[in-house]
Amino acid sequence: MKPNFDLSNLALQMACPSNEILYDDKGMPSVMVKIPKFKISDVIAEGSSSTHPAFIVNGQEVNEIYISKFINIVDNGRAYSLPGQDPTASLSFDQAVQYCTAKGEGWHLMTTAEWAAIELWCLKNSFIPNGNNDYGKDRKENNYKAIPSIKGRIEVKSRTATGTGPVSWYHDNTLTGIADLKGDTWEWSGGFRTVYGEVQVLANNDAADLDNPQSATSAHWKAIDATTGSLITPNGEGTTANSIKIDNVSGKIQYVTTIANTKGAFSCKFKEITCASTIAAAQEVLKAIGLLPTDTAADFGADCQCYVNNAEAERSVIRGGAWSNSVYGLFSFNGYNHRSYVNDSVGFRSAFVKLPN
Repeated sequence: MKPNFDLSNLALQMACPSNEILYDDKGMPSVMVKIPKFKISDVIAEGSSSTHPAFIVNGQEVNEIYISKFINIVDNGRAYSLPGQDPTASLSFDQAVQYCTAKGEGWHLMTTAEWAAIELWCLKNSFIPNGNNDYGKDRKENNYKAIPSIKGRIEVKSRTATGTGPVSWYHDNTLTGIADLKGDTWEWSGGFRTVYGEVQVLANNDAADLDNPQSATSAHWKAIDATTGSLITPNGEGTTANSIKIDNVSGKIQYVTTIANTKGAFSCKFKEITCASTIAAAQEVLKAIGLLPTDTAADFGADCQCYVNNAEAERSVIRGGAWSNSVYGLFSFNGYNHRSYVNDSVGFRSAFVKLPN
């Protein structure tokens, strides 16, 4: 069934008038949530006064970013954020990028920097949203359920219609917030990958600009210097001198400069992720993009398992978890899979930024 854009537009204006409806270059609407610019210190205790990287594109600051209110659907080769839809799934990373950038300048796949900005804001404001991580409901909320998707798995309840969960499934605990960041489908995340366990990123939120490609061979991918946090050119083999890499230390994720245990795929809870003593100023970089806990005493949720693979040439990242396992949460990320991975538990979300001149 094709979405009815006019009716969806009218319904949103009636229910959530404070949200914004942005139109792509074909004049088609998406429901978006505006996130105003903030500093790292606004969301991380003892963080620097620098602007959070989500609000820096091509070296220039932007006043706001717009995040899709809903997990996206695809219509006519383009991504849309609309309520009451079955989220599009079973698409690769490159397809997700294409569906977003096809909408015109400034439209892009939601980036790791943007996801981190939202989750850090949630943590700072003492509200971590729930979501569909238990076949149509949150494992913590037996009395609340969302509407099963028409196109979900027939044999079990799985994906749910966008935005049909309770208010606790919205990032700010109001119906004007971003829905379904936890569970329902994993979401492809731009601007971050691993290469043989080496952490590689695009600078700040440069992944928001189509002119900064995220292809496997793109020169825009950079490693992170463990001492200073500055971006450095990787050697392509995951062994760049003094770059941040992922090691398996006692079965848990630890950021190091030299990998001692190439174990391939492994996982641990987000709150269990640590840094080796060799990593100094770069810790703030990892915290700002949601890869390292900001406070060992913080409650990130017991259901925030994270997955990595430090043995493969390239692994892309999905975030937030899916309907099928209650260990998934807002701070979950999964770097097991290659960019061509396709699964009915993996979807995506577009974002928009007015690109600086």
